[in-house]
Amino acid sequence: MKGNKGKFHGGLLMAVMIMAISLLAGCGGNNNNNAPAAEATAGTGEASASPETAATEPAAEPVTVKLQLKWVPQAQFAGYFLAQDKGYYAEEGLNVEILPGGPDIVPEQQVAGGSADIGVDWVASLLTSQEQEMPLVQIAQIYQKSGLVLVSKKEAGISSAADLKGKKVGNWMGGNEFEILALFDKYKLDSNKDLNFTKQGFTMDQFLGGEIDAASAMTYNEYQVVLESGIKAEELNVIDMNDEGVAMLEDNLFANKEWLADNKETAAKFVRASLKGWKDAIADPEAAVDSVMKLAEEGSTSREHQLTMMTEVAKLIQPEGFDVSKLGYTDAAAFQQTADIALKFGVIKEAANVEEAYTNEIVEMAAK
Repeated sequence: MKGNKGKFHGGLLMAVMIMAISLLAGCGGNNNNNAPAAEATAGTGEASASPETAATEPAAEPVTVKLQLKWVPQAQFAGYFLAQDKGYYAEEGLNVEILPGGPDIVPEQQVAGGSADIGVDWVASLLTSQEQEMPLVQIAQIYQKSGLVLVSKKEAGISSAADLKGKKVGNWMGGNEFEILALFDKYKLDSNKDLNFTKQGFTMDQFLGGEIDAASAMTYNEYQVVLESGIKAEELNVIDMNDEGVAMLEDNLFANKEWLADNKETAAKFVRASLKGWKDAIADPEAAVDSVMKLAEEGSTSREHQLTMMTEVAKLIQPEGFDVSKLGYTDAAAFQQTADIALKFGVIKEAANVEEAYTNEIVEMAAK
């Protein structure tokens, strides 16, 4: 019995020791025993961090991008507002601040000075700023056609541009007049001798009141104001700059070169989300206008006017027969024509270095 009792105690002691070792191994007390388990986890491709650790890791801060518009919130810029509302910028890890423009805001100055990262303006204005050595480069061309027309009442007898001779023709000036000057040049009309080329206000009151024979108008804005006044389309004559071959590229996206050098991926993400917003705006004008009306100054416009504007804007961004895969690309011939007109009429004093004025690299990155 004594011998058996000794064996019992010895066996009990051994069992206790084995249990202790097992407990230590289970608690991670033996690194050698844990190694195979770690290797097995790594082999599955799963993160070795515990769920508790992963849950407490802070999310990456979104990158802030400031977009400076050319004018106040309206359907002219609907794609950016819709991209914001649909979360397309957020999906790209961006926090986009859309800054409204106005008569006293020059987008190029804002971007060159660092108050904004990307701006929207017409190409002629960009060319002027580049000649003044502002560090700017175009990264996308949103409008593929010009929206500028000259509108007149049929009773004025202006059925073609040649009929502008002896008439009073209005334009807002301040950089908006160069397509009109190119039109005059095409028909050998001297703006100082052959007609009265005058400054036009930002409303269509002068035209509606008969003070101007032919007024400048954007297809998506002022022309619609004329129709909304009660004048029917068949009572008007329209001279389209695209049809006359004197069109200049308008709404683009440009960036500060210094910012862009360090933020190409961010710029590509911004362009990708913006183009997605524009595609949606073209496909669903109602949703686009919903986004616009949230930001439009109360009483400054109507939903109906903005809906019409969006419909017309879509025709400039994605003209009939346009390859939608080229949305945002800068067409070399159209850009060169804009630069040539700008040079001819003194917008710029020397021929633009077109190769450095714009790049399609960012749009191409955005397409990947």
